Amino acid sequence: MPRILGVDIPREKRIEASLPYIYGIGPFQARKILDEANIDYDRRAKD
Repeated sequence: MPRILGVDIPREKRIEASLPYIYGIGPFQARKILDEANIDYDRRAKD
């Protein structure tokens, strides 16, 4: 599993669904982060 800020995020889930595992990041904030980083919502965390 990838680790971000000490939190394991699931590899097989879409990155949009994985980011909310980090405390303080909800679905809206996850989309904002992905938009700023130019990352597709459907990309998997393992990619």
